[in-house]
Amino acid sequence: MTIWSSKVRGIIDGHVHMWSMDGEETLLAILEATGIAKMGLASIQDPKEGAGLPQALLMKARHPDTFFVLAGLNHAGWMSKGKVRAPGLAEQVDTFVRMGCDGLKMIEGKPTSRQQMEVPVTDAYFAEYWARVEQIGVPVLWHVNDPEEFWDPQRIPGWAKERHWGYGPKDVQKEALYAEVEEVLARHPRLKIAFAHFCFLSADLPRAGRFLDAHPGVSLDLAPGIEMLYNISRDPAAGREFFVRYADRIVFGTDLMDRQTPAEGRVRAGILFRWLETDDIFRVPPEADFLLGPPEDGVIRGMALPADVLGRIYRENFIRRIGPKPAALDVGMAIEQCRRLADMAEALSGKPAAETEAARVAARLAEM
Repeated sequence: MTIWSSKVRGIIDGHVHMWSMDGEETLLAILEATGIAKMGLASIQDPKEGAGLPQALLMKARHPDTFFVLAGLNHAGWMSKGKVRAPGLAEQVDTFVRMGCDGLKMIEGKPTSRQQMEVPVTDAYFAEYWARVEQIGVPVLWHVNDPEEFWDPQRIPGWAKERHWGYGPKDVQKEALYAEVEEVLARHPRLKIAFAHFCFLSADLPRAGRFLDAHPGVSLDLAPGIEMLYNISRDPAAGREFFVRYADRIVFGTDLMDRQTPAEGRVRAGILFRWLETDDIFRVPPEADFLLGPPEDGVIRGMALPADVLGRIYRENFIRRIGPKPAALDVGMAIEQCRRLADMAEALSGKPAAETEAARVAARLAEM
């Protein structure tokens, strides 16, 4: 087994997930195993469980120089049809910024999210939110769409099918989601958005280029979607040309998470390092995590990017968007926020507030 370690120091991974506060040791071990210097925790909120954001706040509090927090939105008010008292989306943004979060994470744009919440991002429900995000200039990591094969029952990978990520004619379609993005960007051209997983445009690099040219505030995030590596590997010379041309518009990310082992994390990050830094031809190692699929799925051809391009992708583009170090967390505000999330979770699900992740995090923060 060949696991590639990057020769570049100071890498910032802008797309990492932490699903439980009990995953702290695992995430720190992954950090050490990969050689990554800092991580941005993309925190998708689960209003019924009071989870998603609290554990990221805990990591920021405990490791203030290492972890950025990209806070996801809480739709408890919408989910309860107004029965649960919850702040509006724009108010949530203000709270996140004052509390010391470094940006926002949006999952609203993934088809599974639309299945759960049938509200387009162009709806009036989001109007004040988009205006506030543009006004403040807070950076956003936004997941829009999924790979095209997820709409084809003959082509969808087994690992995606197991997670019910397959879609049919009754689900929102890929081009409809892209059209919504274009409408949002037309209304709010100063938004600072990094689109997760290359915005699932890796199969059409000319289109990806036109998208970047049309929207100067937009970047593309590299968290795989393993199909991204396979698509670009079909013509690595064209991929290299694209990455050199748009070197200031590509942000490094891995989709690492505390549900992986440190060994799996090292393999996942190593695949990206090797793809970006060498001209090797290789496959996903069998030791890779399940979401990267089996080795026989496809061949990856490295692009051997220049050192200055690697520096921008690995570190400088994130710093330009978000900053060189995490914002200071207001621990008191974080405790209050976690307690509110615990109360909202109890109102939504009936689960006692004290048993939620949010309440557990609030208690841990109060001990600091």
